[in-house]
Amino acid sequence: MKRSIPQRLYNRKRQILNRLEKANGSAKYERAFLNAPPVLQAVEMQYELSDTTRGIAHGGAPLFLRLAKECGVVDAIDRNLHLLKIHVPYHESDHVLNFALNALCDGECLQDIETRRNDESYLNALGAASIPDPTTAADFCRRFQPSDVGDHP
Repeated sequence: MKRSIPQRLYNRKRQILNRLEKANGSAKYERAFLNAPPVLQAVEMQYELSDTTRGIAHGGAPLFLRLAKECGVVDAIDRNLHLLKIHVPYHESDHVLNFALNALCDGECLQDIETRRNDESYLNALGAASIPDPTTAADFCRRFQPSDVGDHP
């Protein structure tokens, strides 16, 4: 017998909450000392049209992330921007790319990040267990000083 739609939606919501809890739980402290790579990863994506598979509305997001990684943007951000004392679990590039991806996906404010943070298909497309929540993103923004923004050689 097929499960009801509300039950299926409840189960999906529970899965994403478990995923976020696990990503921000004990692994947080392990990653800080293992010199872990940035959380957002460019994963191989397969683009297809199907009635039975999950997808995301903004299919260009994984492609954008892959382009940023292959062009060296991710490494350049992490090499030149030093706002975090430890990366628990996010690197500076994760935060910057999270803002860029939010804008790419029609996000207009930091609160729109929460929608993507709770979208399992979006997280899978980015190869991330979680992305920074809006309050963490705002905290990252507050760390900038006027000297951090501008032209650098």
